Amino acid sequence: MRITEVRVFVTCPLRQNYVVLKILTDEGVYGVGEGTVMSNEVVVARYLEHIKELLIGQDPRNSEDLWHLIFRSGYWRSGPVFKAALSAIDFALWDVKGKIANLPVYQLLGGASRRGVTVYGHAGGREPKEVEDSVRSFLERGYKVVRCQMGGYGGSGVLRHEPPLREGLPGIDIFEPPRYLLEMPRLFEHLRNALGMEVELCHDVHEQLTPTEAAWLAKRLEPYRLFFLEDPVSLEEREGLRLIRQSCATHLAIGEIFTEREECLPLFQERLIDYIRIAPLHVGGITEARKILTLAEPFSVKSAFHGAGDLGPISQAAAVHLQMVIPNFGVQEWTDFRSQQALCDVFPTPCELHDGMTRPNEAPGLGIDFNEELAQKFPPRSYYMPMLRRADGTMHRF
Repeated sequence: MRITEVRVFVTCPLRQNYVVLKILTDEGVYGVGEGTVMSNEVVVARYLEHIKELLIGQDPRNSEDLWHLIFRSGYWRSGPVFKAALSAIDFALWDVKGKIANLPVYQLLGGASRRGVTVYGHAGGREPKEVEDSVRSFLERGYKVVRCQMGGYGGSGVLRHEPPLREGLPGIDIFEPPRYLLEMPRLFEHLRNALGMEVELCHDVHEQLTPTEAAWLAKRLEPYRLFFLEDPVSLEEREGLRLIRQSCATHLAIGEIFTEREECLPLFQERLIDYIRIAPLHVGGITEARKILTLAEPFSVKSAFHGAGDLGPISQAAAVHLQMVIPNFGVQEWTDFRSQQALCDVFPTPCELHDGMTRPNEAPGLGIDFNEELAQKFPPRSYYMPMLRRADGTMHRF
């Protein structure tokens, strides 16, 4: 069996661009992969167009060797664009292997270690009672874990919104931390009084605090037993996790913008986190994500894979297959693609949710397809990430 053609697509069925790769073989078997990186999808697609020639004529069954072939094909071989392109190839190769074997990918990885993959949803509101009502709506739908935000990222710390310089550019949020720091403990005090201590609740700081501010917040949230506090500090200041660890026993999760195992390993070794938030899409696919979770296992670090709407249904399916197998599974962030008909048309049979858990589709491979003819009717759009500044005008992390 040989690879005869590699096709690259960028499509925008709703609000988000998705990069899709299709690997075709001389025996009629094909595989689909995804290389989406928010606001950089066209860049990933251009790189895939460049690198795909290395795959033509190769045996798609040799996925480990082809991973290293692509990884070592250039002198510069890291970063989100490169790793997303590599992931797209890796996903598609696993999809091919599953179809050849007539088995779902998770069976090729070792088979099911659990009945399903527990997920968490995103609850929100403008004030504590609205957040409570939102959490209850998720619990009523069977969710076992719920993320709680009030007023979006930064809460009332977002003082105002300034319009963009011109159409097509992002506006700017003005943020100062004091109000946010004071309101989060009050929110979780309300939620625990209303919902009890057994409901699993988490919160995303979104990297907006300094290590000292994050330690202050994590200490005050400790009595409310968070499932985890996500991204309390930025990637650049992850050394600050030590300060938080010394302050309290609040569970910590970080890593959704990590792309390298070398970023993860020190956090495992020093026991600075409880959950690793990588997305297989952004670290090099199933092949590399599994190795990272193997490194995490001896240090009792569990998976909490990133899975917001900036990742697509193919990436979601790949993450679910892997988390059906690994022993140190924690939770999966969830986007309900089945509730969006346009996405179901372009990506038939995304994963389903039942009683707060999902499972891979039992079809061979990743269990998800791609309608390339329909996808071409939804051209990509240009957009930029939101901007955040402090009150004095200084650029701030988002």
